[in-house]
Amino acid sequence: MWTTGAKDPVSVLFIEDDEVIGRHVEAGLRSHGYAVTRVRTGGSGLAEADRGPIDVVLLDLGLPDMDGIDVARQLRNGHPDVLILILTARSDEIDVIVGLDAGADDYLAKPFSMTVLLARLRAHLRRRPPAPAGPDGLVRIGDLTVDIAARRCRLGDREVELRPKEFELLTVLVRHPEEAVSREVLMAEVWDENWFGPTKTLDVTMSSLRRRLRAAASDAPAPVALPALTTLRGHGYRLDPPEPLGGP
Repeated sequence: MWTTGAKDPVSVLFIEDDEVIGRHVEAGLRSHGYAVTRVRTGGSGLAEADRGPIDVVLLDLGLPDMDGIDVARQLRNGHPDVLILILTARSDEIDVIVGLDAGADDYLAKPFSMTVLLARLRAHLRRRPPAPAGPDGLVRIGDLTVDIAARRCRLGDREVELRPKEFELLTVLVRHPEEAVSREVLMAEVWDENWFGPTKTLDVTMSSLRRRLRAAASDAPAPVALPALTTLRGHGYRLDPPEPLGGP
């Protein structure tokens, strides 16, 4: 699950007129937590982008009303920060080059797998800092502070010692507070996209992370606001904001 801010999912504008590909990709993106708007023409895609905000555009080059290259160029001119991935069945290398020169960030040749598409999106989104970090570069939720660059975690004024995988798991969740993050995304981000071991590893690591954070909260000299690591049965986990101190 990816976000660009404190709680907003990544918004994807999917411009594709092929019904089979359209349904398949849209369903796959939604199942991984992306907010998808699908349109079937270049003109409607440009209009939708202007309504915004849009984080990612998946753009088919073979559109019925206008060339996808022209759509990419107009999108880049009007929305310089949007991530544009072109999808093409064209075999000529020159088409890909022209598409990238028009402003696209990357391309996928059809046919492609959802696994590859999702991996490409994650790779690009990693380079765009999605964490709700303050001016000092720290992520704060309640009394929990995570310094991702320095790999340090604090609860209140005390440092919490975490194992590497515990810290990486926490990092993914604090980047996307109040969002459902699937087991598949967590396994891919914390372990490896090609991990073939049991996903029970995720549950064991989550249990250990919870214990360490709760122990740190119990040892704190004063009450602290600790975010909740919520289990979503059949899906994954979510980091929820702490209950107000002194609340019911």
